[in-house]
Amino acid sequence: MGLALREPATCRGRSRWVLPIKHLAALCLLAAALSCRATVVPAAPAAPAANEQRPNFLFVITDDQRDDSLGCAGHPVLQTPVIDRLASQGVRFVNAFVTTPICAASRASFLTGAWERRHGYTFGTPPLTSELIAESYPAVLRDAGYRTGFTGKYGVRAQDDSTSVMFDFFRSYGQPFQQRLADGSTRHLTDIAGDDALEFLAGCDGEQPFCLTVSFNAPHAEDANKEHQFPSSPPEAGLYVDSEIPPPLVSTEFWKDLPEFFAGSLNRERWFWRWDTPEQYDRNMRDYFRMISGIDRVTGRILAELERRGLASNTVVIFTSDNGYYMGSRGFAGKWSHYEESLRVPLVIFDPRVAVNEAGRLASELVLNVDLAPTILDLAGLELPAQYQGATLAPIVRGTSVDKWRDDFLFEHLFDHAAIPRMEGVRGQRHVYARYIDDLPEGEFLHDLERDPLQLVNLANDPEQAELLASMRRRCDELLAAVEVEAPLR
Repeated sequence: MGLALREPATCRGRSRWVLPIKHLAALCLLAAALSCRATVVPAAPAAPAANEQRPNFLFVITDDQRDDSLGCAGHPVLQTPVIDRLASQGVRFVNAFVTTPICAASRASFLTGAWERRHGYTFGTPPLTSELIAESYPAVLRDAGYRTGFTGKYGVRAQDDSTSVMFDFFRSYGQPFQQRLADGSTRHLTDIAGDDALEFLAGCDGEQPFCLTVSFNAPHAEDANKEHQFPSSPPEAGLYVDSEIPPPLVSTEFWKDLPEFFAGSLNRERWFWRWDTPEQYDRNMRDYFRMISGIDRVTGRILAELERRGLASNTVVIFTSDNGYYMGSRGFAGKWSHYEESLRVPLVIFDPRVAVNEAGRLASELVLNVDLAPTILDLAGLELPAQYQGATLAPIVRGTSVDKWRDDFLFEHLFDHAAIPRMEGVRGQRHVYARYIDDLPEGEFLHDLERDPLQLVNLANDPEQAELLASMRRRCDELLAAVEVEAPLR
């Protein structure tokens, strides 16, 4: 029952390019405090039967890709047939988020299953501790007999020789995207990641289970290349030449209605690098889309190799990104803030062992980057380390009932940078609360996603919302206390 054998189901779902955001259930604001760590059924990992082969894993991570930047999410331009097919055969999570919208902290959360406040890592902090690394998903898998590999953007620092603890095969790259090879030729980082993936798979014998993490540098901008911010791979050069490029999700004048501290932010500074004229917006969006299509093509190349080697029928594929991306929306360039464009990411999980009648499902649960390490270990039948704060998504992937799931979650951004305001907040089913820690009282926000799905109105100063605001403040404090537990693990 390999990847190529299933007929794709219709890929349906919300698209913020063509439809309003789906109305969400009301947030129960006066409920008793809930733990940040969701409770699911089954509570313990389901160990494989004695005669059941342990699954392999292909974990694909992109850099700076918003949830609606996929064909199967309803995007009117983007061509992502490979990921669309995975979604049609597996589960697409339509409410997937990161807990911290920046690569360093988010990638540390992928590894450790913990919030930023707990693992303590972002740019400018001490490295992840050896204790955290020892309980990262690749280290736990490796200890359990898995062959583990990594290629692409690593994005974190850790104590001691951490990569050898986690990975049997490790290749990491930084920009520029066009890399000069030993023979003098050049090759795009996206294609190099694919080359490495195939090299890793060539070393897999079909007996020892494996976990390969492919962490694409794309579609992140090449910040140092002001003339060509999104250099794509040659095979995608002819794509989107005649496509009508959709406008930004929210008016590029929106930032003018925000508190003054946003005006000097990195989101505004880099907007002038990429999106500040119609011509620049048009050119860079086409190039950005080409980079995503390049990721899709190379992912297809890896999946084809899995099929060729007879490994596809037992390989779980996970596709996601480290944070969202504004793409010029609100007059912003990057992420780093509380709006949906920053926090939402794509998430597709395909487990070929799941019954065909479960294929093509859309899951509406609030799911997070911290949930993926627990999910991988659970699907492998391994115990979850105590440091993990996320919840396993395995029951949702299998289509089994979930007794209880989170109604909201804490998001945060603690990087100490003069142009990136620090913030923390709560994203619930209906309401969003955020406070920019160093810019209060003006840096407090309250949104009603049911009435205002694009978060155009800040209700924090509305007297009629005073009770709701107070409740959301308390909920933020509760979630902070639950996440911190004790001093950061560093």
